[in-house]
Parts: sequence; C-alpha cells; structure tokens
Amino acid sequence: METDKRTIRRLGTMVDCSRNAVMTVDAVKEWIDITADMGYNALMLYTEDTYEVAGEPYFGYARGRYSREELKAINAYASAKGMELIPCIQTLAHLNAIARWPAYRRCMDVQDILLAGDERTYTLIGHMFETIAECFTSRCVHIGMDEAHLFGRGRYYDLHGDVDHTAAMLEHLERVAEIGERYGLSLVMWSDMFYRLAAGGEYYAAGAGIDREVGRRIPANVELVYWDYYSTDPARYDRMLQSHAAIKPGTWFAGGLWSWEGFAPHNGYSIRATAVAMEACEKNGVQDVFFTLWGDDGAECSRFALLPSLFYAAQRAGGNRDQADIRRKFEEKFGVSWENFMLLDLPGSPNGDSGSIIDSEKYLLYNDPFQGLLDSTLSGGEGARFARCAQALEAVPDMGRWSGLFRTQRTLCRVLEYKAELGLRTRAAYLAGDRGTLAALAGDYQAAEDRLGEFYEAFRSQWDKENKRWGFEVQDIRLGGLRQRLCHCRKILESYLAGGTDRIEELEEPPLDFTGEGGDFAKKHLMFNSWRETVTAGVL
Repeated sequence: METDKRTIRRLGTMVDCSRNAVMTVDAVKEWIDITADMGYNALMLYTEDTYEVAGEPYFGYARGRYSREELKAINAYASAKGMELIPCIQTLAHLNAIARWPAYRRCMDVQDILLAGDERTYTLIGHMFETIAECFTSRCVHIGMDEAHLFGRGRYYDLHGDVDHTAAMLEHLERVAEIGERYGLSLVMWSDMFYRLAAGGEYYAAGAGIDREVGRRIPANVELVYWDYYSTDPARYDRMLQSHAAIKPGTWFAGGLWSWEGFAPHNGYSIRATAVAMEACEKNGVQDVFFTLWGDDGAECSRFALLPSLFYAAQRAGGNRDQADIRRKFEEKFGVSWENFMLLDLPGSPNGDSGSIIDSEKYLLYNDPFQGLLDSTLSGGEGARFARCAQALEAVPDMGRWSGLFRTQRTLCRVLEYKAELGLRTRAAYLAGDRGTLAALAGDYQAAEDRLGEFYEAFRSQWDKENKRWGFEVQDIRLGGLRQRLCHCRKILESYLAGGTDRIEELEEPPLDFTGEGGDFAKKHLMFNSWRETVTAGVL
C-alpha cells in the first residue's frame, strides 16, 4: 500500500551549522532550491551558538554566527520557495562553545550544560527567543535539550543536593516553555533525556518505564522528537514510536543522513536505515519527519555529498519504494549517474559495505606514524584499498557541479595510499633492523606530505563553496599539524639512518589494541570520530 502524501505534514532536513562549518547564506539558498525541488517543505538550521543574540555579545563570538540580517534573508528566501525555516537551538546542553567565556560561567551546571533554576540562564534563553521571534516567520522552535548526561550533577548539585532529576528536568522545561509562550512560540524537543533518566542513561531501552506523570507535565506548547540514526531494526522503531505516543501524542521523527563520521558520506547505510524508519513512520502515523545532517568533530563531509540519500528519503516519503525508479529519477533530475555518485562512499565503506559505518579514512589519516594508536585496527592491504578507491573515483566522468566532491575524496585516497599503513610498516622495519626498507619508507613520508598538500587544496575549495571561513582554522591546525608531523618523523628516520641517533624510542613501545577489548576487536575497522584521541596519547 502506497503512502498518502497528505499524512506527512512536514518533510524537512536539519543542517548542522554548529560544529565549525556554518553554511554560507548562498549555500543555504542552494540547499533550499535543491530540497524544495525534491519535495521537502521545511528546513532546520541547527545553531547552538552560531546566531546573533541581542544583549549577548559573547554568544557565537568568533564562530561565524549568523547575523539577524542573514537569518531574515534566509527566512525570506525559504518562504518564497514554500519552505518553513524552523530555528533549531539548544536550551540545556550542547553549549560547550559558550562555556569558555567568563560571561557564561555563572549559568553553567557542568561541562556544556546550562544551570537549571538560575535566573541568568532564563535571561539568556529569553534573549534567544527574542531573536528567533524577530527573525523567523515560523512560530515553531526546536529547543534541543538532548544528551545532557550530567544534568544536575555539577553546580546544580552543589546548590540543591541530590534531587529527582526527571522532576528537575521538567521544571526547567516548564520555565523554557513559559518564555516561549510569551513570544507566541510552539516548541519541539529531543526526547532522549526522559528515557535516559528513566533507564540509567540508555535511550533505546526496551523497558524504560517512563512515569505517565512525565507526559502530563510536558507543557501544552511542547512536542517530542524521537531521533534514531543507528538502527535498521523495524521492531525498534515501532516500539519507540509507540512508547512516545503513550507519553504524548504528536511525536516527530528525526532520521539521519550520515554526514558526520569522517570525510566521506555514508549514503548506503543512510538509505538502508531510512527505508526502515519511513516504514515505521507510515505505520504509526507520524506527521512530521526530518532528516539530520550532523557535523561531529569538525564537519569534514560536505552535506551535498548526501544527495542520493536526500533524494531517496524524499521519494520514500512520497510513497515510492521502487529503487530502480528512484535511481532513474535521480539521474533525470541531476544529470549524473546514481552509481557514480554513490562512489563518494568508497573511502568510508571498505569493500563497498553499507551495513555499518566506518570512518577509517579519517582516523588512519591522523593516526600518528610513530605512536600508531590505531595501528591495531590494520590487518594489511589498507594502502592498496585506498589506491583502488582513488582509481575508481578518478575513472568517474565529469560530474559538473559535483566535481569538487570527487576531487576531495580521490585526493584523500591518494594520501592514504601512502599514509594508511605508514606507521605500521615503519615499526616493523625498525624492529627488524631493516635499514633498506626504512630508507625507502622515508620516500613514502615525503610522498604522503606532497599528496597531503593536494588534498588540502581540494578540501579547502570544497569548504569555501559551502561554508563561511570561520571554523576552517581548525582544519588548518589539524592538517598543518599532520604535515609537520610527517616531516618531523621523516627527519627522525633520516637522522637514524645517518647515525645521528641510535634509536627511535616511540617505535620500541609495544603496541596495544586501541579498543582495550583484545583479539575480538583488533584488526577491525572502527567507527571512531575523534581527532583529539587519534593524533596523540598526550594532552591537547
């Protein structure tokens, strides 16, 4: 039975503009053009602190925040295209970028979490809503409130002691909803904290046992959003949607188009998860459906690289289950081959596997050649695999507007052709006393340095087409640091070979399995998206 399109009130995307990559106004307009043409009628810009707030000069300072004029311009453009622009902010956690400023220390509980019950907190939230009411036509606001894992365990605990955290959460929500109501706003929020507080931190627990009183206390102008990006199990979606309906009717659903694990997109997995999620949404009568494109740990992946997933989700929401027909329509609309576009997944999908999320193209890029913290994941042949990926991407005909996405991925693969196993090979040759191989490897270090320069230019060009320059300083620091580190390691090798030093201590450190789980996890690709924990065991 095909879906009646009228059952979906809002079909939207949510674009993360908070993890350093703030989309330019022109890029947002292009996104609106593309998604509106596919059938989407809503867009959320996820802005933790990356929007101007009156009376809060440090909010989003030096982060490329949207000015009120920019927000108004985007809102007007979206309205002209028949698209609802919905602000997506945070009113509890995920505010680590403001926690650094002395101006906000008084209203922080712990880490990135606001101090509930504090009047400075509600003054700040009032300023947020004042800006939103001025700049957006939509009277709907997504207020976040997810993943506040340490809620009530910092300064809040010092002030109030050990309290019922669910009750404290609801009190905070009531205050936020009251402020929103003053501006005529209806609110939606991520639902996970109600589940985590009831089930020891677990969101998708089968028997969370949420008290019915929770639903009764959720303010009338607040609806819940169930988010799930990690499952292809129909039973889980059904169970969670039914559980949400028991708390409060009208639950929204947010799926994931995987743009947030490394440099490469994961269209294959996104499509698999979307198919199952949409089936459950149809079955359970969900009217508001969004697909998120996050940018965790630096936002290296272009959102536009998820074009096949984006198109598939829109088609599936409209009732089209015919994969062959979806591919044909994609090619008609964009003038490029579906199969060729899907090759962008290759660097992050070993052997073309879409059954799981892997980001080895990121952690093997940054894995230190001498410390080799992630060498335990290597089973051999990684360099050759990335060489094959590069060859496949180089064989793709001109992709027009999307050619830059392919340049980024293929130049990255050409770096990894040399870099992926560089440390592993260096350690093996050093411990074996194979000076001939070490001399040859010094040349590979130089090749990796040179190819890194080519990748940097491709990646920088991709970023500049899509994002404000704010935030790219992080990529300069990371990639510049990697290039300097390759240079330094090469010079240490050359000094060792020339007799300038008699040992390389880092290479004598016995390698440990990165996961700490032993043989079951060693020599397996991972989903591990943390630059900080990849580059060094030292303190950054």
